[in-house]
Amino acid sequence: MSTETIAAVKERKPLFTAKDRKLITDPLDDDNPITVQVLGICSALAVTVQVKPALFMSMGVLFVLIMGNLVVSLIRNLIPSRVRIIVQLVIVAALVTVVDQVLKAYAYDVSKELSVFVGLIITNCIVMGRLEAFALANKPGPAILDGIGNGLGYSFILLLVAVVRELFGSGTILGFPIIGEWALNLGYKHNGLFVLPPMALVIVGVIIWVQRSRNQKLIEAN
Repeated sequence: MSTETIAAVKERKPLFTAKDRKLITDPLDDDNPITVQVLGICSALAVTVQVKPALFMSMGVLFVLIMGNLVVSLIRNLIPSRVRIIVQLVIVAALVTVVDQVLKAYAYDVSKELSVFVGLIITNCIVMGRLEAFALANKPGPAILDGIGNGLGYSFILLLVAVVRELFGSGTILGFPIIGEWALNLGYKHNGLFVLPPMALVIVGVIIWVQRSRNQKLIEAN
């Protein structure tokens, strides 16, 4: 390779910069929307009795975050500041309607189980917060990455809570028995406390405690 070619390769910008990577990785830990920003707690309490509804809820919020951020970023210079919240709500409501209709068409049992909680994505503080705080001020590329990062951060906590609650509350994961007859024969009994909504708050609290005890950035922030 010639000297010019080597120089061109060295000067070529990477596909994802460090700033881009932080948009995805920070919401997974340092700036998690549930455990650090304390947003979206209601769905963690309501839809995490089993992993399946939590999984579909996570996918729905991830879709709405990514597409909402993209659309708002694309039209950010066209939205009058006085009606920006209304515009954002209309965009999110349209995306949530798509999610709701897809669930009813292809996963009707999950749609019934999630009930009104799919519609409540419209008022989810995580979604509206990212549109207002990030998508309105950034280009589509970073806005999409921000939506992916916050959607994954939300999904990780939601699914973690759901796994713990279903495993110890029902002895299953996704309906498949994990704690079988052998455990029952040894005297283990499924703990009904785990299927109650307050236990979701307890589990989230434990996750927050563990995260803050090991993350130096969060310790220093306190």
